[in-house]
Formats: sequence, C-alpha cells, structure tokens
Amino acid sequence: MRKLGLALLLFPFVSNAQVFKTKEPLVHTFSIVARDEATGEMAVGVQSHWFSVGTAVPWAEAGVGAVATQSFVDKSYGPKALALLKQGYTAQQAMDSLTKADAGREVRQVAIIDTKGNVATHTGAKCIEYARHIKGINFSVQSNMMLGSKVCDSMQIAFERSKGKPLAERVLLALEAAQRAGGDIRGMQSAALKVVPGKTTEVWNNTTVDVRVDDSPQPLKELRRLYNTHLAYEHMNNGDLAVEKNDMALAMKEYNAAMKMFPDNLEMKYWTAITLANNKQVDKAATILQAIYVKDKNWRELTKRLPPVGLLTVSATELKKLVE
Repeated sequence: MRKLGLALLLFPFVSNAQVFKTKEPLVHTFSIVARDEATGEMAVGVQSHWFSVGTAVPWAEAGVGAVATQSFVDKSYGPKALALLKQGYTAQQAMDSLTKADAGREVRQVAIIDTKGNVATHTGAKCIEYARHIKGINFSVQSNMMLGSKVCDSMQIAFERSKGKPLAERVLLALEAAQRAGGDIRGMQSAALKVVPGKTTEVWNNTTVDVRVDDSPQPLKELRRLYNTHLAYEHMNNGDLAVEKNDMALAMKEYNAAMKMFPDNLEMKYWTAITLANNKQVDKAATILQAIYVKDKNWRELTKRLPPVGLLTVSATELKKLVE
C-alpha cells in the first residue's frame, strides 16, 4: 500500500495501471551503461536505496546490448529493448518504440546501448529531482532522486578519465564517484555490476562479470570487494586450465597472482601449494599446507584424495610429508 499510495500522491491524475504496478519497485537510483570500444564489451552498473536492485535495473546480453531501467521501473524495458536490438533496431529506435507504447513514460528513466556504441536515454518529466542524464561516446549516465545535482557530472568525469582501464573497473569508478557526489537522497542499500562480451558467444561464456549486492549499508564497497574476488578467481580458473594442459609454470603464476590478491583465502593458498609440490618443491609446499591444516583439517583429507585422480603427482614418501 505504501508504494501505491506514493504513486497516487505524486500522480493523482494518472491511473495506477498507467504509471505504476504494485509488483514493480520504485528504483530511484544512479546507473551507467557503457561499451568498451577496444574489446566491444558492454556493461551496466547501478546503486540504489532499494533491496536487490540487481534484479530490476540492469539487463545485458552478449552481442546485443545493455539496458538500465529505473525510477518507477518497468522491468519489461530490459528484455523488450534487447529483443528489439536483436531485430536490428538501433538503441534510439528501440527507446522510441518502447516509450511511445508506455503511458507511464514520464515517470520512467531508461538507458540503452548497442554493440556499435549507439546510446539512447530517456528521463521522464515526472522523475523526482534531481533527475537527469548525460550521454557521451560509448556511455550514458543517469540518475533520479539524487541528493545533489552533480551526480551525473561526477560519473561522466570518472568514466572518461579512466579510459584504458578494464570496462568493469571504469563502471565501478563511475559509481563510486556518484556516491561521493551525494548519491541517492535516501542513502545506500544495493548495487550491481554486469559486463557481457561484445559478440555473441556460447551460452556458458556469455557473461564476463556478474556481481551484485542485495542488501548492505555499504553496497559499493562490498561490490568492489566482490569484483576483486572475481578477478582473483579468474586467476584461479586460469591456473586450473594450465594444470589441465600440464603447464605447471603458468599454473604457478596464476595461482600466485590469486594468492597475492587474497592472501588469507585458504583455497588459493592450497592450490598454490599443490602446484609447488607438482613442480618438485615439496618442502615449500609442505610448509604452506601445514599452516592450512591448522586452520581446517579437511584440507589434509583432500590432499590424500588428489593422487588417485592425477592432480598430485608425488611419490608415496613425498605424499606422507605433505599430509603429516
């Protein structure tokens, strides 16, 4: 009832069906859609004082485009816009088609970017102050219900100044700049970051980054932590692939990179030690493993299970040293 009451209070002359559905969230927020002109990747980043903003605002598909739909959010703008882009519509053509058919367009805020970097943004006349957007080359930043008027400017500056960095990092920097400029007048609660490849790929590889924070007093700090964890586990994945190819030198390099990012993570330490053992550095591996076993004895049992499947290639004497 609180949602419905607010909608009627703000727009008494428009029916609820036209403006706001009780199943749709009031996601007043700031966001960015962007494309990396070098890699073709596309991204959406968002923060809001609303639970689980990542399930409502950001939409993206590899080889198609990225969408942010917010304010009195109509989630259908996401999949509908992507479907139109697939049909060959430009970002602006997709936006025009969707807003023309939407009786509640004046309370919507939407941004669309396609694979060519074409950008379309709509900020309805009845979005709550401060509400605006800025379109640039390969990006758009948008915000509504902000504490101050400089949120979009701050996002724009941060994004443009970070050229050359990975797209996910640039989007995070833009979101962090928005918060420093005042952010949502109600505060912070949730955030999300999604990056997809610029070209259509296998369904299991169609997302480059997908992290979100549903409920936190500091969602952007937590989003940053999760993104860094994502990067560390990318190194872990690369290390695993190197092991599959019996490239132990590369595996060691990747596992070490992961461990340096999160030195307290037992799993990253563990696989670094196992790779050392496979590279005939058993004494060094044993030292690391013993410290791990003190914190969690289950890793000792796992070590015993690796030789039968070929993941630990040491002699019986060396294995005893590793598990004692």
